[in-house]
Amino acid sequence: MARTRNRRGRGEKIRWAVVGQGHFAQTSILPAFAHARENSQLAAIFSGDPQKRKQLGRRHQAEFALPYEELDDFLRSGEVQAVYLAMPNHLHKQYTMQACRAGVHVLCEKPMAPTARDCRDMVAACDDHAVKLMIAYRLHLDRANLTAVDEIQRGRLGDPRYFSSVFSFQLDDDNIRLLPTEQGGGPLYDIGIYCINAARYLFRSEPVEVSALAATAPDDARFSDTEEQVSAVLRFPGERLATFTAAFGAASASSYTVSGSAGSLRLEAPYQHAGKRELQVNTRRGQRRRTFPPCDQVAPELVYFADCILRDREPEPSGWEGLHDVTIIEAILDAARTGRKIAIDLEERRQRPTKAQAIDKPPVREPEPIRAEPPRT
Repeated sequence: MARTRNRRGRGEKIRWAVVGQGHFAQTSILPAFAHARENSQLAAIFSGDPQKRKQLGRRHQAEFALPYEELDDFLRSGEVQAVYLAMPNHLHKQYTMQACRAGVHVLCEKPMAPTARDCRDMVAACDDHAVKLMIAYRLHLDRANLTAVDEIQRGRLGDPRYFSSVFSFQLDDDNIRLLPTEQGGGPLYDIGIYCINAARYLFRSEPVEVSALAATAPDDARFSDTEEQVSAVLRFPGERLATFTAAFGAASASSYTVSGSAGSLRLEAPYQHAGKRELQVNTRRGQRRRTFPPCDQVAPELVYFADCILRDREPEPSGWEGLHDVTIIEAILDAARTGRKIAIDLEERRQRPTKAQAIDKPPVREPEPIRAEPPRT
């Protein structure tokens, strides 16, 4: 069972460790604690880089700034009740297992792991140790995306018939996202997962079949171990289709469209963690536009997960949400390799994100990262 020995007698706050200090951790996760003070406190950071440990620990007033080798003993010390895992995808399982054996709750970045088998092992281990596992789908708490969900649920579009999305940008040639596909690298795992997850929460169901293609520009050395771009068509119950393209070798683009029997909606920049978004809804009554200002999308995750721990509630999105997306990714890769349609058999999710989950926090001022480069050129 997860431990209750802790230092929570300080206004019922969950104490956190953040493991991994890449660009996103430094510019989004660590600053987010300033907006999550109602129930969360940054207690420790872990990095293999001594310079990062020293400077980030001082910048964010972390009590502990430690190397990875000390993580296991630290987690068992009872100093923290939750850990945010923000290291490369193929390491998520290893560190989740380490945390749950120590009785520490886990907020894990997406994708959850490179394989569905790894995901199932993570879910089972957390269940066995009575530890909560949440996957960092920040858009499940984002008002712009949840407003799009609400428009569809209210029947404004009639029967939703198709979803279409693009997500692309030019990636630096030495970025960690270019790890081999089998280690969770490449555009499908890194950004295609946003399109897959959006189709699922907008359609409120699981796909049953997929077709896919992968393509890589000739002589582009960046993509020796993974694909440059992947396009997929997912068939959902009710003969609905979801199509998307995710790419690391094209100009920046990000949007999705849902078209129904009586209307359509389009959300610009739905997947970005910074900047404003615009939702356009077209129905028989005309066109409506709504702009959502920039916001902090990580602090809501901290606040929400800490509340789940304090109130002993199952988080949404749980490990099962992460498992479903990785299962779909594996089917897409299989379809792209074989040229065949691949059937998908997933249990329907009991929990789906709703507008009631939206948490609004002001945007962070991104600090200058230390020895960490942004992914986009």
